[in-house]
Amino acid sequence: MAVGIKISLNNRLFQRDPQETTLGKKIIKNSILLIDEIGFEAFNFKKLAIKMESTEASVYRYFENKHMLLLYLVSWYWEWVSYLIDINTMNIKGAKRRLKIIISTLVSASKENPSIHYVNESVLHRVVISEGSKAYHIKEIDEENKEGLFLNYKILSEKVANVIMELNPDFPYPHALASNLFEMANNHIYFAQHLPRLTDVKVDEDFSEVETMLRYFAFKVLDK
Repeated sequence: MAVGIKISLNNRLFQRDPQETTLGKKIIKNSILLIDEIGFEAFNFKKLAIKMESTEASVYRYFENKHMLLLYLVSWYWEWVSYLIDINTMNIKGAKRRLKIIISTLVSASKENPSIHYVNESVLHRVVISEGSKAYHIKEIDEENKEGLFLNYKILSEKVANVIMELNPDFPYPHALASNLFEMANNHIYFAQHLPRLTDVKVDEDFSEVETMLRYFAFKVLDK
């Protein structure tokens, strides 16, 4: 399914597109693994260079700083989810059925796809859950937003909001519901794994209880 796919991202996220070179793909692959291993606070380009047996200078040729690298990885993931939604809902009629598929896709997008050898989607999903909010909960949010650095997330939210409005044109909060579905999918996986008293679901390999919960909330609030 993903053979030949290249995720399109704002070129202001990087100095040079890492998807276009072997070294760039190595940076993506190893940064995901290292952030997952030691956390974003402890992560730096020196440690990344050591892990990938390269130099800090080589990393800086692709990314201005580690914040931009994290934002790149998070944006890559959301664009990947958007791609999967497009594929999974293609030629599917009925907004209710499409919303069910979208919810399922949000939860299952973390399954590793070996066709994209430089991204382990399962590990990246863990990074997005544990570190993703640090990409946009920052002082410079307004400036970076003006540069379009969060466009992938906003387009994804708009895509889901449009299906919600199609399902219930009178629902007053389609964008809020769309973004909450994303946040709930990630937060409750994290809560179940680390802070179980903050949720009512347990997680297994396919996160099926999380999907059931999201469907319950979505269709209850939409009265469908």
